[in-house]
Amino acid sequence: MPTFEKHCLKCQQVLGETFSEVHLWLDEYFGQCPYGTRHRHLRHHLQGIEEIRKRWGDRGAKAAEIHIREDLDGDGWPSDKPIPEDSNSYRKSGLW
Repeated sequence: MPTFEKHCLKCQQVLGETFSEVHLWLDEYFGQCPYGTRHRHLRHHLQGIEEIRKRWGDRGAKAAEIHIREDLDGDGWPSDKPIPEDSNSYRKSGLW
């Protein structure tokens, strides 16, 4: 799993800025009860990307997609497979 710093560095390289606030928002529930490390179903999906688009615009949404793809890649999710739609589809995908 990429660290906060790695997510920021990747966005800096691709988008020219870190989008740290996007990464913090996506991982807000990491380590918190009852989720622990199983927080991704809450925001790591297309619905989460659209919420970010409302808050931080299209470039923020691109940063979220980069973050989510990096995390999915770390879980062995094929890069050609679509990002889950929402929390339910994330859990049904077997990532949960």
